[in-house]
Amino acid sequence: MGRLSFALLIGLTLLGFAARAQDRATLVADSVTVQSGTTLAATGHVEVFFKGQRLTASAITYDQTTERLIITGPLRIEDANGNVFLAEQADLSADMTEGLLTSARLVLNRQLQLAAAQIQRSDGGRITAMRAVVASSCTICKGSTTPLWEIRAREVVHDAAAQQIYFSGAQLRFYGLPVLYVPILRVPDPDLTRATGFLLPKIRSTTALGAGLQLPYFVVLGQSRDLTFTPYLTVVGNQTMALRYRQAFATGAIEINGAVSHDNLNRADTADQRGYVSASGNFDLGRDYNLSFYGISVSDEAYLSDYGVSSADRLESQIYLERVRRDLNFSAQIVGFRSVREGDSNSTLPTTVTNLNYEKRFPLYGGSAGFTFDTHSVYRNSTSPVDDNGDGVADGRDLGRVSAGFDWNRNWTAQNGMVLRAMGTTKIDSYTIMEDAIYGGRPQRLSGAAGVELRWPMVKAGPDGSAQVLEPVLQIVTASLPDLSVPNSDSTLVELDEGNLYALDRYPGADAIEAGNWLNLGVSWLREAPQGWTLGVTAGRVVRLVDQDQFTAASGLDGQKSDWLLAWSLDNADGLAMTNRLVVDDSLSLTKGELRFDYTKPTLTLSGGYEYLLADARENRAVTASEIKLEARTALSGNWSADLSGRYNLRAAQLAQSALELDFRNECIDLTLSLSRSYASSSSLKPSTDFGLSVELLGFGGGSGAGPSRVCRR
Repeated sequence: MGRLSFALLIGLTLLGFAARAQDRATLVADSVTVQSGTTLAATGHVEVFFKGQRLTASAITYDQTTERLIITGPLRIEDANGNVFLAEQADLSADMTEGLLTSARLVLNRQLQLAAAQIQRSDGGRITAMRAVVASSCTICKGSTTPLWEIRAREVVHDAAAQQIYFSGAQLRFYGLPVLYVPILRVPDPDLTRATGFLLPKIRSTTALGAGLQLPYFVVLGQSRDLTFTPYLTVVGNQTMALRYRQAFATGAIEINGAVSHDNLNRADTADQRGYVSASGNFDLGRDYNLSFYGISVSDEAYLSDYGVSSADRLESQIYLERVRRDLNFSAQIVGFRSVREGDSNSTLPTTVTNLNYEKRFPLYGGSAGFTFDTHSVYRNSTSPVDDNGDGVADGRDLGRVSAGFDWNRNWTAQNGMVLRAMGTTKIDSYTIMEDAIYGGRPQRLSGAAGVELRWPMVKAGPDGSAQVLEPVLQIVTASLPDLSVPNSDSTLVELDEGNLYALDRYPGADAIEAGNWLNLGVSWLREAPQGWTLGVTAGRVVRLVDQDQFTAASGLDGQKSDWLLAWSLDNADGLAMTNRLVVDDSLSLTKGELRFDYTKPTLTLSGGYEYLLADARENRAVTASEIKLEARTALSGNWSADLSGRYNLRAAQLAQSALELDFRNECIDLTLSLSRSYASSSSLKPSTDFGLSVELLGFGGGSGAGPSRVCRR
C-alpha cells in the first residue's frame, strides 16, 4: 500500500479501539493492516499524534485485548512539554504514558540528555525511572564517547509533576575521570526555575581570609518568598554564615541580607564575632507615589571590605518617598550616616539628615512659573559648640531650614529667529542653628535674581543632507547679596558645566547663593551628518562686574572672569560615544577635566575615562586628583570571554584598583575565574587580593543559559 494521505486517515486511529472518541489519535504510515480483528499493524515511516504527543517509528503493532503498543525503532516520542524519548524498541500503554523503552535516551528541554539501558514510564507519564544512566548536556563529537562532563548513576528517577531528578549512586566525571561520588543526589529538571536545594558553589581566596568555599543553599518558602543560606569556610578556620531573604508583594518587594562571621582578623590571639545586616525595598503606593528604603548596620569598620560585601567607607541608610507628575514633584527623605573612613568621627559628622521638597509648575502671564517649598535638617551626636577637630565646622552643629521660592520665565521669538527670554526667581529661607558658637540662632534671609537672555539659533542645511546649528547666547544676570551669617554645609562642591553655564545660581544646594551682577557668555555648535554621526561643541565663560570672592579656584568660577568652559560630545552611530569637558584658565592651564568614552561592538565593549581635579582645601581635597578608568569586555573566542577593569592614579603613579574575569561557556558548562586587587590603604581598608572560581553545569534548573556549542574537530 502506498503512503496514505492525512485526509484519508483522519478517521483511522491507532488507539481508537481503546480510547474515547474525544481522545482519538491520528496515524500516518506507509502501510496499515488489521489482523485477527483485534490487532492493527502499521509499518514504514509511521507517525502518531495523540494528546500533544508525537511518535515516529519504523513499525507499530497495537493489540486491543491487552491495550499495548509494541514499537520497533528507531523510535522518537515528543511529549506536550517538549521532552523527547529516543529508543530502539518499546512496549507501551495505548496512551504512550506507561511502559518500557530499551536502549533509550531522554532529552529534557532540548538540553539535558539521559541515556539508559532501559527506561520505565509509569503513573500516567509522571514517573520516568532509568537504570544504568549517563546524564550530560554536552555535545559528543563523532568518534568520541566521552563528553566534557557527565553524571553516571545506578538509577535515575524523573518526577515530571515535581520537576525533580533523583540520582542514586551518582558519580561526576570530567573527561571520563571520576571527581566526585554522591550516594543520593537531587537536582531540578531544566524547566524548573525555583527549587529548594544547593546552588552553584564558589571557591574564593583573599589576602585576609585565605582560601575558602562558599556553598549556598536555596529554600523556597512559597511562590513569592525564598531564603538562601551560604556557609563560607576557609582553610585557616574562619567561619561565616550568610543569609538572604526575599519576598515579592503585589506592589513591591523587599530583600534582607546579612552575615555572621567568626574570625581573628582584628585580633590575632582571640576570635571575634563580626557581621552585618542590610535591608532594602521598593513599593508602588498608587497615585504615582513610590516608597523605597535601604538600611545597613555593620559590627566594625573593616568587615564589609574583608568579606567583599562592599568597598563603601561611608554607609548610608534611608527612607525615600517620591511622587512625580508632569507638573508636580514631591519627595521626602530620612537619611542616616555612619562613616568607616580613617580619621572620621561619627559624633561630629551628620548622623541624621531629613529633606522634604515640593515643586509645582503652572502657566503664568504667557510664560512658565514654579513654586517650591522645601525643608532640610541635620543632626549630630556631639554637643560641642566649637570646632575641636579642625574641620571648619562646629562639632555639634544641628541645623534646620525651611524655604519657599517662586520663579518665572517667558520666551519671545523674533521673525529673524532670535529668542529673547526674561526670567526671575525669589526665595525666603528661615534657619534654626544650635550647638554652634559662631552661627547659632534663627537667621532669616530673602534673596532674588533676575536675568535677560538673548540667543540666536542659526540653522544651515548642507547639500549632502547634513545639518548644522550655531547658537550664540548672551545672558545678563543680577542677584541680591544675601545675609552671609548662614553656614554653607550643602554647597561646598561647585561645578562649571554645560548644565549651569546659563543658570541664575550655580551653587548646587540652598545654603550658599550666588550674588552680584554678571554676564553669562557662550556659543554652541551642532552638526548632524547624513552618515549618522553627531558632533556638538559648547564654549563659554562668566564675566562679573565686581569679583564677589564667592568661589574657590578649583571650581573655575573664582575671580572677576571665570575660567573657560570647553565641552564637546561625539556619537558616530557605529558604537562610539565620547564626551569631554574642560575648564581652563586664560593660559589654558587645566582646572578641571573629564573625558568619557563608550565603544560597543558585538564582540567588544570598551568604556573608560579620565578625571582631573585641582587641589582645594575648601573642597576637602588636599592634592590634585588625576585618574584614568578603564573597563573592557571582549570575546576571546567562540567560548571564551574576558572582563578587565582598572583605575590608575597618575599623581601617585600606581594602580588604585584592578580586576580580571575570564569566562568559558559552551552548551554544557560555565567556568568563571576572577581576580581583583584593591590598593587602598587605611586602618579600615587595607590592600587585598581576591581570587574566585565558580563552575556551573548547565542543563539543570532555570540557571544560566547555554553558550555556543562545542566545536568538534573534523
